[in-house]
Amino acid sequence: MIRVVLPAHLRTLARVNGEVTLDVKGEVTQRAVLDALEARYPMLHGTIRDHVTLKRRAFVRFFACEQDLSHESPDAPLPDAVAMGTEPFLIVGAMAGG
Repeated sequence: MIRVVLPAHLRTLARVNGEVTLDVKGEVTQRAVLDALEARYPMLHGTIRDHVTLKRRAFVRFFACEQDLSHESPDAPLPDAVAMGTEPFLIVGAMAGG
């Protein structure tokens, strides 16, 4: 099982508390995790990735094992610790402003 930590506003939208767990078939990649997340929580479709291009939204970041994976290929394998469920995949809302 893959563990995913969502920012507070997406937890509220999905009506979940804490982290969620997902069953991802095949290779564990950003795309596979996000596909599984949107399949289980359809109300999140379009909030993390663009509806059409499926590219990461500008103010959303992805982290795992203390690494920023936001600019990695969505088809690159996630770290083994995430695939084994020992470390979570973090979806973080970035902050901007001055």
